[in-house]
Amino acid sequence: MSTPSGWITRPETDADRSTVREIELAAFETPLEADLVDALRTDAAWIDGLSIVTADQDGRLVGHALLTRCHIDDTPALCLGPVAVLPEYQRTGAGSAAIRAALRAAKVQGERFVTVLGHPAYYPRFGFARASTWGIGVTLDVPDEALMALTLDPAHRPPGGTIRYAAPFGV
Repeated sequence: MSTPSGWITRPETDADRSTVREIELAAFETPLEADLVDALRTDAAWIDGLSIVTADQDGRLVGHALLTRCHIDDTPALCLGPVAVLPEYQRTGAGSAAIRAALRAAKVQGERFVTVLGHPAYYPRFGFARASTWGIGVTLDVPDEALMALTLDPAHRPPGGTIRYAAPFGV
């Protein structure tokens, strides 16, 4: 699917795995971050269709975003994993396009809530779109690394509670 900014976004396929790994290694400061995303792509937290790649108009993969399963107390939610964009494409909208596509796919799948794990330096670095367009809830008891919870359904505020992340996050 092509986005208004011209980026092509689609779910990750098995054929994309090695290219996504190259994007991660180029984008992240340490291989540990890339290893974390790889672990989330093979963990029980994996959800088909919620690992999104971004390609340029020539079809070259340049970015990757991933939503995985988590829980807010007993309420199922999703967690946005670290977003990877090739350095030469950072701050161009490639990361935002992948995130928006993942959030749209989650909404279509009937998901209601998404927590955002990371720290402030991630958002400008990897192009997280303005969260206010999705609604922001801060009623959560979360680790310092989790900054917000988004609602994908305006009729429901994110619940309060403790977030339980997928095992690879180690939180």
